[in-house]
Amino acid sequence: MHFPQRQPNRPTFGWDNLGGKHAAGLPAIDDLPHQRLLTSGRAALFAAMQALGVRPGDGVLAPSYHCPTLVAPLRAAGAVVQFYPLGPDDLPALDAITPAPGTRALVAAQLFGLPQSLAGVRAWCDAHRIALVEDCAHSFFGQAGERPVGHWGDLATASLTKFFPVPEGGLLASARPLPPQALQAAGARQQLKAWVDLLERGAAQHRLTGLNTVLGALFRLKNGPARPPSAEGAAPARAPTEAEMMADCDLARSEQAPTALAQQLFRLPRGRIVARRRAHFTALHEQALALPGVRPLLGGLPDQAAPYVMPLWVDGPARAEAAYGALRAAGCAVFRWDRVWPGVPAFDGDHGALWRTQVLQLLCHQDLDDTALSQTLDVLRRTL
Repeated sequence: MHFPQRQPNRPTFGWDNLGGKHAAGLPAIDDLPHQRLLTSGRAALFAAMQALGVRPGDGVLAPSYHCPTLVAPLRAAGAVVQFYPLGPDDLPALDAITPAPGTRALVAAQLFGLPQSLAGVRAWCDAHRIALVEDCAHSFFGQAGERPVGHWGDLATASLTKFFPVPEGGLLASARPLPPQALQAAGARQQLKAWVDLLERGAAQHRLTGLNTVLGALFRLKNGPARPPSAEGAAPARAPTEAEMMADCDLARSEQAPTALAQQLFRLPRGRIVARRRAHFTALHEQALALPGVRPLLGGLPDQAAPYVMPLWVDGPARAEAAYGALRAAGCAVFRWDRVWPGVPAFDGDHGALWRTQVLQLLCHQDLDDTALSQTLDVLRRTL
């Protein structure tokens, strides 16, 4: 039986990754002088907590609008997480934050790959003697106001899988030397799995010209008959517990080094990454302006940004739910952060609470093609 193929939700290695300009043409988080490669963005956040000396019972401030993988590493470090609301500019609503005694850090996310100045957040953290962790999972490249992305925080973290065709990877970076961290080397099984995953994803997305047919046949033998797409993204029947959230976030390899393959692929040329992301964002943005009852959440594309997604506001929770369900059913590359960590309070005027249900994150990574973008827009037109 044939099932529709899902669009890739992250970059996928193909031969075209090897060409083009090596330089991104934009500042990047790895311009910071002190860096440590890890297995994931969540591992980088866990390492940031260790670097700051966060101990069980210490407080850490985190945004109300988040992916669970932002909160899980804070809890794994033993932090008591205090959530804060967001303003309409996706920055912390500082006037609404009263840090609890013993608060050690504030995590501020550079959302959507559209980085912004954190000058006000930096000044607030300095005034309260709280460390600032700049979460750049969505924003590996770009200029964040007066400083390059990643340069506002005492520490900055990134997720490599969102921007590079790597099987795994995260980054912890800082302008100051990082404290030592003993990382366990990836074993032979992990090294082999990285190659298998790379080839399987590449062949499935027809990215390895000359090898797709042979590799596809081999992986069909390995995996057995095709299975229908999962209901990923569907709302759960009940709110998950913290233990279930922690298990889903999989922090098992947080203190291991990434595989050799991931480290090599991280050094691929970057010009194509930035150029194609910008072009895809622009195409989605321009077409979204013609759709009824929606608007790009934060306006157009800044000159110095390499977007992760094009955030789309949909008027009305019911219409947003219908659009999201139709996009997921069609296999389109879209996310929505509707999984709320247990204990997030209801804040007056919190834009993060609205965005959980009414903002769709339309992916615009470099390994989507024109057909994928057209499919996403066609589904939106039919639904809206």
